[in-house]
Amino acid sequence: MGFLQFVSALFGWIYTLCWSLSFYPQGLLNIKKKSTAGTTVDFPFLNILGFAAYLVYTCAMYWSPVIRHQYALRNKGYSPTVALNDVAFAAHAVVLTAILNTQYFMPWLWGFERAPGARPTRPMAAAFTGSLALVGLVIVVVAAQPADADPRTAWAWLDVIYVISYVKVAMTVIKYAPQLRYNWQNRSTEGWSISQILLDFTGGVLSLAQLGIDSYLQHDWSGVYGNPVKFLLSNVSIIYDVCFIAQHYVLFSDRGKGAKSGERERLLERGDEDNERLD
Repeated sequence: MGFLQFVSALFGWIYTLCWSLSFYPQGLLNIKKKSTAGTTVDFPFLNILGFAAYLVYTCAMYWSPVIRHQYALRNKGYSPTVALNDVAFAAHAVVLTAILNTQYFMPWLWGFERAPGARPTRPMAAAFTGSLALVGLVIVVVAAQPADADPRTAWAWLDVIYVISYVKVAMTVIKYAPQLRYNWQNRSTEGWSISQILLDFTGGVLSLAQLGIDSYLQHDWSGVYGNPVKFLLSNVSIIYDVCFIAQHYVLFSDRGKGAKSGERERLLERGDEDNERLD
């Protein structure tokens, strides 16, 4: 194994570790507070669909002979740049996200009081349902193709996998927005774990670096545009993470201001009531 191959593998497993660890801080913080107050349910609700889609995408790209063959036909014979650590991360993410969802939808399991605003907002619920409908439509279109259709020019099962990957990208693009807005309304990040954001940011940077190294080693940048989900996920996550970091450490930092916990709780409750009205 050459030096760059080693660096790529190292970055891959470190980013997998960072992104995997990022699922724990929010759930642990909720347990510590015995409440999900301060966070929106939209984030875990959209996350479960997004990571389920990502798991299907990575498994198909890594293991499916049909998908890998069709990918090679469209990308100069190269193999997908999906690595085993991508599959491992996706599987872990689905499990942890499912557990986090129970804190919002089944708070009695954890001994939590049901927090206000514990239902997805209508726009996010519509995005969830619409994504499933889109995938179903593309499956029907591909299934209707002639058996001898050329996968290089006709709709193929690879396109189904791409659409599923775009569902993950879409969920990532919108899932942070309600929480970002919530923090802005309340002028606080209380209840929202900054540790998960720092881990997510580190993982995004290393994931992007690994993708670039792998494409360089192939001497072809189709590894980037042929694996758009990994490229977009890293960039979108980094942008949102920077916004959350700015909110926590710059815009709404109350260190040294002696903010009273009672005042902070009232802000959180008011934000939860605002979210209820949006429903």
